[in-house]
Amino acid sequence: MCGIVGIVGKSDVNLQLYDALTLLQHRGQDAAGIVTCDRDRLNQQKATGLVRDVFRARHMERLKGNFGIGHVRYPTAGSSGPALAQPFYVNSPYGIAMAHNGNLTNVQEVMEEIFQQDLRHINTDSDSEVLLNVFAHELHKQHKLKPEAEDIFTAMRAVHKRVRGGYACVALIVGYGIVAFRDPHGIRPLVYGKRETDKGTEYMVASESVALSVAGYTLVRDVAPGEAIYIELDGTVHAEQCAENPSLHPCIFEHVYFARPDSIMDGVSVHKARLRQGEHLAEKILRERPDHDIDVVIPIPDSARVSGQTVAHRLGVKFREGMVKNRYIGRTFIMPGQKQRKKSVRQKLNAIELEFRGKNVLLVDDSIVRGTTCKQIIQMAREAGAAKVYFASAAPAVKYPNVYGIDMPSAQELVAHGHTTEEVCREIGADWLIYQDLEDLVECSAEGNDKIEHFDCSVFDGNYVTGDVDEEYLENLHAQRNDAAKSGKSNQGSL
Repeated sequence: MCGIVGIVGKSDVNLQLYDALTLLQHRGQDAAGIVTCDRDRLNQQKATGLVRDVFRARHMERLKGNFGIGHVRYPTAGSSGPALAQPFYVNSPYGIAMAHNGNLTNVQEVMEEIFQQDLRHINTDSDSEVLLNVFAHELHKQHKLKPEAEDIFTAMRAVHKRVRGGYACVALIVGYGIVAFRDPHGIRPLVYGKRETDKGTEYMVASESVALSVAGYTLVRDVAPGEAIYIELDGTVHAEQCAENPSLHPCIFEHVYFARPDSIMDGVSVHKARLRQGEHLAEKILRERPDHDIDVVIPIPDSARVSGQTVAHRLGVKFREGMVKNRYIGRTFIMPGQKQRKKSVRQKLNAIELEFRGKNVLLVDDSIVRGTTCKQIIQMAREAGAAKVYFASAAPAVKYPNVYGIDMPSAQELVAHGHTTEEVCREIGADWLIYQDLEDLVECSAEGNDKIEHFDCSVFDGNYVTGDVDEEYLENLHAQRNDAAKSGKSNQGSL
């Protein structure tokens, strides 16, 4: 998962881009980058690290220009390094920089096409660079000294025909403006908004609406699946559907874990979706454990806090913050290597003994992926004196890898893959375990927007909407994502 932003402003946009990336930092902590355009010159700063570490005062001073794009990254195949920091850039045609959130499922096929047919060189193993070169090649085929909106949309129609997967992108075309587009299934999120200034209207495109609202932009709408939006420097906005059969299948895991609760995605409030997750989870607990002896509900901060509060209210038991989080530790389930993840859990969370001693505790988490984190937390709860430790997941059992831009482990490393709830319960060391039902999770998100007919729930049900994910693909994915591969040489870099 990554965070992207693009701004067409009326004055220097460097500080706006910086602020937007800090608001999207939760979407990636591996690397960050900004590209701005000042007349016909690109200015760039990107490196590995957090936003606050990548950009210093001297960098901001030279990031001049009234339009630009930014990116925060984490790797979907475990690789890292300055060469993989985004945005990426190609000088032909016009000069194009691109920031990408997602993952292409036919990247090897397209990479061969780019070399053999387009006669273009790809310098990294990143599918983001592949996507940029496909777009650049298709735009170059229009043979225009100055690109018009229709030229860009023609190129985008070709892009959608050539690539498959989940992708949301912003591209800067030197001297002309910004292009934003989303895959035909709308798997990865993308919104745009505007604000009025003394100098005129400014536009922002971002992964999440929170980046817009904090900066004073009004949310216009989500970028539709398969749609491309071209914002010229004078503020003219062009939008066109560029996919043949678009359909909205947003990633439901955004609502479970990744997105900030103060974001709106495809018309759905993430906060309200998580409140509803807690309501449904509590109802299931009451059905399956009507005589429960829970004394207190304690959430695993931060993404489970909202649903945990609702569970406690519905069960009529106390809600307590029993875990203190160290906010300087990254998200643990994407960390390479089991030893590093185990160590990070202890560094990340610490139990408040007062809230556990002698009590029957229900721990609520957003999901269970490898099982590493919750197993450690359950052990911490027992060490803090809990009499019994129950565990509830606001999401169903994660049984399949994600192929659309989330660095979930391979299927063999998912604790629920091929195992029953009882077996997972024993593995993590809980007294009992309850998962959210998938139908209930879908209802929690769909209630916010009745126009969403389907969600991408592939991590729960194994149904991959692009239709091109088979056993061979998943075996190759396992070779890239398993811990043994990640502990060895630097391998393929995606997002």
